[in-house]
Amino acid sequence: MALKVHVTGVSGLIGDVVYAHLAAQPERYEVTGSGRRYEPSDRVAAGRALSCPPERFTRADLTDLAAVEQVFAGAEVVVHMGAIPDPSAPFEAILNSNVAGGYHALEACRRQGVRRIVYASTVMTDWGYQFDEPYRAIREARFDAVPADFHRVTHRDAVRPTEPYSASKVWGEGLCRAYADGRGLSCLCLRIGGVNANDAPSSAAGAALWCSQRDVATATEMAIAAPAEMGFDIFYAVSDNRYRWLDAEHTRAVLGFHPADRAEDRL
Repeated sequence: MALKVHVTGVSGLIGDVVYAHLAAQPERYEVTGSGRRYEPSDRVAAGRALSCPPERFTRADLTDLAAVEQVFAGAEVVVHMGAIPDPSAPFEAILNSNVAGGYHALEACRRQGVRRIVYASTVMTDWGYQFDEPYRAIREARFDAVPADFHRVTHRDAVRPTEPYSASKVWGEGLCRAYADGRGLSCLCLRIGGVNANDAPSSAAGAALWCSQRDVATATEMAIAAPAEMGFDIFYAVSDNRYRWLDAEHTRAVLGFHPADRAEDRL
């Protein structure tokens, strides 16, 4: 029987990519989607229609707990992609969509008996490391200054958000931990790299934490399909880039995720 999966934020770039990937496997997944609007966000490639057809879509604002709870009814897994992904967004918008919205997604899962939520976090939870070497050298494309062997930041290192958006994702990860430990909800967090509409890194400096659309879809599916007893964990979803300074071993060992793409091949 196909697993019932609900994807929030299907009008956004990553939500749309994930929905399309899952919906292409109807023998494995019965997919529905929701969002504030039924039209592609500004981050989706111009002219691309939403992958979620109207009959599989429900309009629901994350600030409305009752509406979120209603659209989660019957779901076995929720992929929570809905959020404001803009680090320059005002705090009030982040508070409503990411903080209150993240809580509503988790609470609606609990109330509806959803067994797992895959929570879309971001590599920007660690953005502050780029103030230090050698990560700063990578950000500034001073690759000659990068040692051959350096410490790659792991999910066990201290987080270093740099503004309200990335801090809201740290808070969301903490809330996932609380719901996993205190309420028995399986909460797997994906710290997703830079996914963009043209599916290529914007520059050599920005290539380190780039993630292809194919890789983010695959990593999400592997989190969906992870063993049922997995309660809480954090994984990086980043492509196999030469100067990737975030750990990939944990994601590979636990989820079996091997990135298919590499930024250097797209520059």
